[in-house]
Amino acid sequence: MLDPSTPPGPSLSRRAFGVALAVLSGVAVAVQSRINGELGVRLGDGIAAAVVSFGVGLLVLLLVVPATPAGRRGLVALRAALRRGGLRPWQCLGGVCGAFLVATQGLTVGSLGVAVFTVAVVAGQSASSLAVDRAGIGPLGRQPVTAARLAGAVLTVVAVLLSVADRLGEPAGLALAALPALAGVGIAWQQAVNGRVRVAAGNALTATGVNFLTGTVALLVCYAINVAVRGWPAGSLPTEPWLYLGGPIGIVFIGVAAAVVRFTGVLLLGLATIAGQVVGALLIDLLAPTAGARPGPYPLLGVLLTLAAVAIAVLPSRRRA
Repeated sequence: MLDPSTPPGPSLSRRAFGVALAVLSGVAVAVQSRINGELGVRLGDGIAAAVVSFGVGLLVLLLVVPATPAGRRGLVALRAALRRGGLRPWQCLGGVCGAFLVATQGLTVGSLGVAVFTVAVVAGQSASSLAVDRAGIGPLGRQPVTAARLAGAVLTVVAVLLSVADRLGEPAGLALAALPALAGVGIAWQQAVNGRVRVAAGNALTATGVNFLTGTVALLVCYAINVAVRGWPAGSLPTEPWLYLGGPIGIVFIGVAAAVVRFTGVLLLGLATIAGQVVGALLIDLLAPTAGARPGPYPLLGVLLTLAAVAIAVLPSRRRA
């Protein structure tokens, strides 16, 4: 039976529109993974690549947010929400998780390939999305753990194991796959708190700016420590403009997620994004593989199983677990 204390959800049309936008943003994330992975190879340092990617995105937002009426209103509303206590300071730290995701792109995509990287992120994201929805961290409040949702999350974990099955003899490859899986765990929390910031600010643009500000600060601290320990990166800044598009693509992804999570909930948002990511990632690895990507049957089966898990998880359920 439905819990009468649970507020009514958004309309089907809004939910469908949110899912469609999330799928498109997922395809963009797959492209971002390849860009940031290549940038990490060129710089010889994945953390440096993450700083560049986030930094470019932050520069764009520092110009756009104060220059637009919506952005200025959002900053005023955000400050008022923090003063009243309607928004907690820790809910503004979603960008830290985004920074970790971008750092793992630069560190691992060149070795794992986009498909294996994406399925690893999927495993962490879908599993943690269940917990985040159940805890009511997102703006939609507490969401039930249905049998279909649980089955979808379990299948995604199986999918990531299958996708790296051909690397069982490569411990380094398995260790690398653990990094994007941990990043996926953080994405669910990031989407939830960014949705809270979006509600408090009244627009997704301001919420995206807060995300990039906190993420860039976190990355600069990590980069300073990395330079102190390992020295400056061995590579140099590339001249190709397309290698600096990771940040602007991230603006689109974070903005879409912050805008639609209040219609979809964290789990459905994550699954819709996943659907776009896995298809885009596989196409990228097939059409333009990296030296370490080696797209073969196991990543393909992992992608297919992930899509099946997404389909199962969005099935309607009459009972709430």
